[in-house]
Amino acid sequence: VRLEQNYRSTAPILDLAGAVVANNQGRLGKALFTDREEGSLPRLLLLPDQNDEVSFVIDRVRAADRAGEGGETAVLYRTNAQSRALEDALRKKNIPYRIYGGLSFYQRKEVKDLLSYLRLVINPQDEEALRRVINYPKRGIGDTTVEKLTIQADAQKSSIWEVCEQIDFLPQLKINRGAQEKISDFVTKIKSYQALANRENAYTLAQEVAKGSGLLRLHSEDKTPEGISRKENIQELLTAVQEFVEDQQEEADGDPSLASFMQDVALITDQDKDQNDHEPKVSLMTIHLAKGLEFPVVFIVGLEENLFPSMMAVNSRSDLEEERRLFYVALTRAEQEAFLTYTQMRFRWGKLIDCEPSRFLEELDERYLHQSTPEFSPFLSPEEMNQMRTHDTPTRPRPNGGAPRKKPAEAGRKRPAPHAPAGRNLKRMGPQQEHDGNFEKLSDVSEGQRVKHPRFGMGTISALEGSGPNRKALINFENVGEKKLLLKFAKLERLT
Repeated sequence: VRLEQNYRSTAPILDLAGAVVANNQGRLGKALFTDREEGSLPRLLLLPDQNDEVSFVIDRVRAADRAGEGGETAVLYRTNAQSRALEDALRKKNIPYRIYGGLSFYQRKEVKDLLSYLRLVINPQDEEALRRVINYPKRGIGDTTVEKLTIQADAQKSSIWEVCEQIDFLPQLKINRGAQEKISDFVTKIKSYQALANRENAYTLAQEVAKGSGLLRLHSEDKTPEGISRKENIQELLTAVQEFVEDQQEEADGDPSLASFMQDVALITDQDKDQNDHEPKVSLMTIHLAKGLEFPVVFIVGLEENLFPSMMAVNSRSDLEEERRLFYVALTRAEQEAFLTYTQMRFRWGKLIDCEPSRFLEELDERYLHQSTPEFSPFLSPEEMNQMRTHDTPTRPRPNGGAPRKKPAEAGRKRPAPHAPAGRNLKRMGPQQEHDGNFEKLSDVSEGQRVKHPRFGMGTISALEGSGPNRKALINFENVGEKKLLLKFAKLERLT
């Protein structure tokens, strides 16, 4: 018995989702239909990197807020680690959100573990951080030993860290020699990180701590889905540190140190405590947790090979078909509008990688899809973006000239022969292609020069100061206002 009438989504969304899931061989098959015949075509967008992907989502969410539709949006992603960039951007724009069925990125255990190590490097007197990591990963310093350290610290009115530093001169603690050596090694390790912090930026130090502490190795050895997710979260935290350092290095008065990064994180985690449960929120969630839910507007982000579908699923037909079902689930969470995004480049595993479009995008039927340039892009001027916003999203043409569609007959269950797969062509349709011929690499600049920045967009140099490696430019960007950048770090290109 097939239950084929759908009461949630519009016909274009159902048609697009059905065309993709029809590629699964291990299914009985059904053709969903709905009385909600008309609707906007789902939109597929290629963006330069994950920052532009997040910017596009934020732009649309803010537009929904202005229209009085805030809180009716969901952003779906394949892995938990993808929430970090979204959370950071939503916080910076003061847009309330909630993580559905999970924890905020900075509240996840493995993230708090690494942050605790970094907190201890900045302030060894931080006893909460010390207690969390002194025996994690396990190094032979048990709870009984920590209790003895605590009692001694209270007796001599000092911190647990100071007791650890004196461990070889406190025989009254009655701690065995093996545990003493472990404590001494731990103190030496933290002090070596402190010395590194005086010479290196936050990213170099965080990488060293993640490896030297054993956290990365611990989660790399755990091949369960949970272990893989924890490792991805640690790598995503390192990506956050790297982005912070790059931003600070570009700013003329930026501070890429660990102390500066930890101050930034402290502000973020303070915001987690100030959540108002009664105001409308953007919902962030993995696709697995989206089953059974529905939202007027849905974004599905990160549609790239080895991300969605997951790299763990591509070697097995049954696993790949499960991933395709997940794509079907994600798309059919949308009641009215659906946006599908993927990027040319993305930070993963601590480095910037070139992305390949998800194989599911090649299975999209272009009759039910609208491909477009994003409404936010550093490659477009505000005038161009405003002009784009005035165009209505096209609606799906009815196959029979606009008459209401009948319930599909049994013989019509198979997917019709598709038009040219949409995903094959979109890789070459990025907005940057429009402008590639108008830019040249920056060798020297002058006041009044038009330039392009990969994140801030287009702008005009209004003033220059300094010389050599200390030369700075004051640039008035069309999208983000005035910025003073250090030219040796700024990724500028000349607009000819």
